[in-house]
Order: sequence, then C-alpha cells, then structure tokens
Amino acid sequence: MTDIAWIDLALASARPKALGALLRYFRNLDTAEEAFQEACLRAIRTWPEKGPPRDPTAWLIFVGRNSGIDAVRKRTKLQALPDEDVISDTEDAESDIAERLDDSHYRDDILRLLFICCHPDLPATQQIALALRIVSGLSVPQIARAFLVSESAMEQRITRAKARVAKAGVPFETPSPGERAERLSIVSTMIYLIFNEGYSQADPKHEAAAFSDEAIRLARLMLHIFPSEPELMGLLALMLLQISRRPARFSAEDEIVLLEDQDRGLWNQLLINEALALLDKALRHRQPGPYQLQAAIAAVHSRAKLAGDTDWVEIDLLYRALERLQPSPVVTLNRAVVVSKLQGPQDALDLIDPLGEKLGGYFYYHGLRGGLLKQLGLTCQAREAFDRAIALAHSAAEAAHIRRQIDKMQEEATQPVAK
Repeated sequence: MTDIAWIDLALASARPKALGALLRYFRNLDTAEEAFQEACLRAIRTWPEKGPPRDPTAWLIFVGRNSGIDAVRKRTKLQALPDEDVISDTEDAESDIAERLDDSHYRDDILRLLFICCHPDLPATQQIALALRIVSGLSVPQIARAFLVSESAMEQRITRAKARVAKAGVPFETPSPGERAERLSIVSTMIYLIFNEGYSQADPKHEAAAFSDEAIRLARLMLHIFPSEPELMGLLALMLLQISRRPARFSAEDEIVLLEDQDRGLWNQLLINEALALLDKALRHRQPGPYQLQAAIAAVHSRAKLAGDTDWVEIDLLYRALERLQPSPVVTLNRAVVVSKLQGPQDALDLIDPLGEKLGGYFYYHGLRGGLLKQLGLTCQAREAFDRAIALAHSAAEAAHIRRQIDKMQEEATQPVAK
C-alpha cells in the first residue's frame, strides 16, 4: 500500500473519533471540521517524510485543536500561537491524549457527533447528507451525484442543516444512560437510512451504492464502542444479511429479481455467517428489539437453501412479535406477504385494505395490492393498483418491475382458455 493510500485509510478511520473530540472542544461544527481538515493536510505533508505517529487519532486531535485555536485567535485578533515547530512537537501531548482516548468519554464524543447529524429538527435527507459529509468525509460533489442534485443545491442543503443544528443548541454535556439509549436509537435509524439509500440502487457503480458499505462501517464503529448493545448487533446483522444478497438482487439488465426468484448460490455466505453469529449473540441478551426481529426474519430467509424451504410460519410469528413491539402499517404490509403464502391472497388483501389511507402514497403498498388482486383474477383492479405503483416508483428498476407484471397479466388474459 502506498503512503497516500495508507494515510487516506488512517484519516477515514480516525475521522469520527477525532472530529467528535474537536467538536466537544470547540462546540462549533464548522470550527471542528475546519480544524480536522487542517490536521489532515498537515498529516499528508508530514507523515510520508517522518512516518506515522504512534496514535494517528491522538495526533490529529492535538494538531487540529492547536490549528483551531490559532484560527479562533486570528478571528478575534488575539495573539497567535507559537511557531509551527513548537505546535507540531506532539510527543508528550499526543501520549496524554492517547491515554485519555482509551477512557470511555470518547464514546460520548462520537455519539454526540452522530446525534448532531441526525438531530430531530432535520428532515431525513438533510440528516443523511450531513452525516455523509461530517462523519464519513464524503465531498459535496460525491453526495450531490448520489442524490442526483446539483453541487450548489447540496451545498445549500448541508449549510441549512448546520444552521438548524446551531440554532437548536445541542447540549454538549455527557448524556445520562437514558439519553444515551435514546440517542443510540436515533443514530441507529439514521445509519439504516443511509444503508437503504445505497441498497435501493440497482447500479453498483452509482455513487449512492457505496452508502450501504458506509452504513455498515458506521454500525461496526458504534458496536465497537458500545459492544454490549444488542440492538446495534441486530442492526449490523440485518444490514449484513441484506447486503449479502446484493449480487442476486438485480439481473444483468438491472431488473429487480424478487427474493423467491434469486439465485441463492450468489449470496455471500461469509457475510451471512457473520450476521447469524451476531444475531445469536444479540438474542442471548434477552432484550428483543425491532432490529433484532427484522434480522431474525432475514435470517430465516438466509437459512433456506431453496425458496420452497422457507419457514413461513416462523416468519409470521416474528412479524407478529414485531407488530406488538413496534406497531406500524409497513410492518403489517410486510406480514401480509407471509399471510398470502400461508392463507392465500384474499386473506392478505383483507389485511392490507384498511391500510390504504395511511399507505396511499407508498409504492410497495400498491405493488403488493396489485399482485394480490392479480392472483385473485381481478385484472381491472390489479391494473389500477399497478398503475398507481408505477406513478410512485422511486427508480426506473421499480417502475420496470411493475410494468413486467402488467405485461404478464395482459399476456395471460389473451391466452385461450384450455377446454
């Protein structure tokens, strides 16, 4: 690995911890980010010549802190710091910071950084954009391409998000155990939103497709600093199980391949095994949560060698448990698929019809409803549902999938009935 490649990897790995510490120190997101960027520039200049420091994160925090202080003093016209060679002499200070980083307080630094990015005052699109910019370090052009907007529009979106965070006055005190649990839940939701943003992409070369891997990296980071949190284990297990199917989810023509039609030999068994071990560890805590239950459902699918081997009874029990724990029309919609397998399309249709008011603008509701109506031979109603689904599709692949259902239905309708 080249010096630059190693440095890029080290900077990306250190970013959440270092930026979180700088944020705690300066209590200003822009100042902390500028200080970290300056530390990264100095690292790129000095590490190839002098070699890597003992603890890159501690080095970045120390140099970034001094750089930030210098910038603040210049802005306030106070006296400057000592010469550069004095500032860069990190021998003792770096060791001190490294020792303190081994303590538990840095966990709250990272949690606070992530919590700020997913502040409830921000809409989901701004949460994701801010987290990708601040925590993951993606450039504005990269994020803009992923969201299919102009660079100036994305720059404005991130700027507005920062302004909302500053106006909200997020507290910097160490969170209580109750607050920490609440923040972990919000952060987990934000990480899963990032994952889904990438998971929905059919083209693996699309900028957003890498978001799934970044979400998994963030989940691993969170689990590393909160190793006894079963819901974090469940979240990571869920994402690993879902991403293990990525090679089989789309055809060579970028068409959606349904789970029951996927070539299971293409599933990544290493990721499945890791996820199953994580899920088993989480369940031993006997603190069931939504991510653990969703991961357990995905695990049942992953254990079935063939689609016909799927234990639908077990999946139905898990969905019922999820409905009790986290009532949601989307959960009920997903359970309807299981009901159709166990009891038939009419029972599934009866289950989802009351959801029409809440899920009227949801692509998957109309797609499933159309499929159930099609199974019942109600062609005209199925066509109406499919047309509505196409209008709500989020991608060309989703729209094409529904179009194929319509075409197939029309072909079947024109075939002569066997006597």
